[in-house]
Amino acid sequence: MKILVIGATGTIGSAVADGLAARHEVVRASRRGPVRVDMEDAKSIDALFAEVGEVDAVVCCAASGGLTPLDTRSDPDFWSGLGGKLIGQVNLVRRALAHVRDGGSVTLTSGRFAEPVLGSSLGYLVNAGLEAFVYAAATEMPRGVRLNTVSPGWVRETLLGLGMDPAAGIPAADVARVYIDAVEGTAHGRTLTVSA
Repeated sequence: MKILVIGATGTIGSAVADGLAARHEVVRASRRGPVRVDMEDAKSIDALFAEVGEVDAVVCCAASGGLTPLDTRSDPDFWSGLGGKLIGQVNLVRRALAHVRDGGSVTLTSGRFAEPVLGSSLGYLVNAGLEAFVYAAATEMPRGVRLNTVSPGWVRETLLGLGMDPAAGIPAADVARVYIDAVEGTAHGRTLTVSA
């Protein structure tokens, strides 16, 4: 298969791209690199598909949002992450429909902490919205194209990079297997949760 991996330079995205590349042709896209895309810019997503052409699958590991305290005074600061993680991935699905071959798939990234932490309310809103979108939009996907999202949880390498205890994290290679299963499997309209 020809598979477009967005966010392929990140911790999860690089593990997903490497895992898929063992059996498939992988096009690696990111904000910086030879194949570029900005998930907050719909025109950038259009330009990406114009460059890449038809694919059998799209995997998005690019979108993220930080912790934002509820009492953040600036609206733009509070809503950071909404444009790329929720709206951007919805725009990606809408634009991918014309470029994913019959029977292909689109796999997005949601995510959730086991328990809410300070500053996670926007993240919960975005991820719950994304998961609800995938569940409902699956009924509208044409030509047998499947749609799923992966909820990766804490990744060990990310925790190490943040100087936190990595014990609660799952290795990126193990997280990548869930994305690979979403691409190569039969799941549709589901949130695939990564567990240790």
